[in-house]
Amino acid sequence: MGKLPPRALYAGTFDPVTLGHMDLIHRGVSLFGSLLVAVANNDAKSPLFSTAERLALLQQEVQALPVEVIAMQGLVVDVARQHDIQILLRGVRTVTDFEYEYPMAMTNRQLAAEIETVFVMPNEQYAYLSSRLIKEVYAAGGALEKFLPNAVHRSLQQKFQTSSQ
Repeated sequence: MGKLPPRALYAGTFDPVTLGHMDLIHRGVSLFGSLLVAVANNDAKSPLFSTAERLALLQQEVQALPVEVIAMQGLVVDVARQHDIQILLRGVRTVTDFEYEYPMAMTNRQLAAEIETVFVMPNEQYAYLSSRLIKEVYAAGGALEKFLPNAVHRSLQQKFQTSSQ
């Protein structure tokens, strides 16, 4: 009997989920067979979408993939241990991302030496894309729908139409 590929954990706020996130999810599935995607509840980032909204949008986008989507709070290594996962998947777009991600990976290693962090580069068309940038453009009246799943684009339009009324 062949050994099953390891499952990885991809955690983030996904506020909102972008095609860059989806690119990383597809890459993660190709590398590891399946993923657990954990939507972090990080009030320090002042999310535009509630955790429930982000979960629903992500679940809609990954329904045809071997991906489970959950909400998380606390340390990502604790979530990984609870789900018997030894790999954390992280996307690194720029040197700035690496400068942020590297100390986090080293800290996670101190907290849970059995869990490895794997960095994956994005497709070049998403290399500069961030949820923060997307929200800023929509808040200013612009739209970058080519970087978003259709449902996310519609949800962003509704959020900013509602907030401007």
